[in-house]
Amino acid sequence: MSEQTFKKVLEATYLSTDKTPKYRAILRFFYQEHERLREFLMPEEVLEHLHQYEEFREYDLEELQTDLSSLVKWRNLIAHQESGKVQTIEEFKKKRFRYQVTPYTVEFERMLVQFETNSEQFSGSLEKTQFERFYEILEKISGEEKRAEESAQLWDDLLTYFKKITQNTSDYFAYLRSEDATEQMKSDAFFHYKDQFTMYLREFILHLQRTAAGIQDVMISLDRKKMRAFFTKVTEHEEQVFRFEKTFTREEMVEELEATWLNVKAWFLGNGSGESQYENVLLQTNEAIRKMTRIIQRLGERSQIQHSRKDDYVHLAKWFLSFDKLQDAHKLSSVVFGLKHTKHLYSDHLPTDDIYVDVWEEEAMVHERMPITRSYREKTRTSASEDKEAEKEKTIEDYLQKLAHETALIHQYLDGESIDLEKVPEVEPFVRKTFLLWIGKAMAKKDQEIKTEFGDRVYVELDQARSIHLKAKDGTLEMPAARFHFLDKGGKKSE
Repeated sequence: MSEQTFKKVLEATYLSTDKTPKYRAILRFFYQEHERLREFLMPEEVLEHLHQYEEFREYDLEELQTDLSSLVKWRNLIAHQESGKVQTIEEFKKKRFRYQVTPYTVEFERMLVQFETNSEQFSGSLEKTQFERFYEILEKISGEEKRAEESAQLWDDLLTYFKKITQNTSDYFAYLRSEDATEQMKSDAFFHYKDQFTMYLREFILHLQRTAAGIQDVMISLDRKKMRAFFTKVTEHEEQVFRFEKTFTREEMVEELEATWLNVKAWFLGNGSGESQYENVLLQTNEAIRKMTRIIQRLGERSQIQHSRKDDYVHLAKWFLSFDKLQDAHKLSSVVFGLKHTKHLYSDHLPTDDIYVDVWEEEAMVHERMPITRSYREKTRTSASEDKEAEKEKTIEDYLQKLAHETALIHQYLDGESIDLEKVPEVEPFVRKTFLLWIGKAMAKKDQEIKTEFGDRVYVELDQARSIHLKAKDGTLEMPAARFHFLDKGGKKSE
């Protein structure tokens, strides 16, 4: 990125000052005249225009000159000294200026006008014709080689329609997701527009699917070699436009155009990072139809329920009115409204998993209720303690036998006073686990001397430079060479 990318935008200062209303009125007049192809304005003309408004009736030329000087300082206006119509030296000394609006200010005002026109709501639309025109331009590009001027015009038209497609579709879906649109859909008045809205979305989908297929085919046929030749023609036309400054070389301009083309292709064909935006447009359109269908269904159900209840209540009222005896009315009330006072018992007992079994076919269940009082305590029965001495002795004996077996199994790998893991044959999994446990304990100690669970004092010697393979019945482990020296059996530490 260049140094200008993140510089302070001095030209935007006039939008956030105490005198912003005056600055904006002045620059809006300059912008309107610029759009009418009039570039230079005199202060008297600006003042005459401002005097049309009530708030500027007391505004004088001296105050206007001060404001114009501030706008020149902020680079919103360019001052040109008027010397062609000067008749006296005194007029020349006064430095009579005419003013021209700068490109930054024109873009600011153009953006503000657009914001004022669109208010705070998203607009946008789903235009079918824009896809057709985009497709026609692509076919022209894929045809015979064009002249530089024609190639530049085709590329400009292609980008124009592409920007309209992307901006209009994104703005329209944002409008559909907005809170105002959602509230409008939930209102009863939406029934009058549902058919028109549904037809609008469906026609767009059908037309887009037909057109997009042709666009994708043309894009696939346009290989990089053909597009670089096309971009070279576009660049040739750009170079014919006279400018004092040259910011890009021809090769850089071709690479920039090619990068833009790849983004356009990715919108329809997708890229390695995800799905195409064309598929996303189809998805959002279908989702809008589904959302509208759900809303219409809920509105219909709500209207139907309200209508049905009204008829039912009227029918019941007439039915109650037709009874001569109060007892008959009570019977009807019990059937229609049910019992007024009922007690419900909850139980997690499920006698059967069959959902088709009726309640009276299930077995009876017992529910024990507990009093909800602080003084209630559940009764307990005193029981004698059991003598488990025999079980303890049996557990201890089993443990000692297991320990003796493991000790004998470990010691069988002893070669004199040490165990060299490089020389041991295939071992049991628990033996490998024991060896690794010894190594882990030794690495945590400075002298690498440990006491094993079998009561032996062992010095662990590790050789990190060599690797060995320790074989076990469940696999082979690659590890550093290790040797266990049993100090109680005459083993010695390495010097």
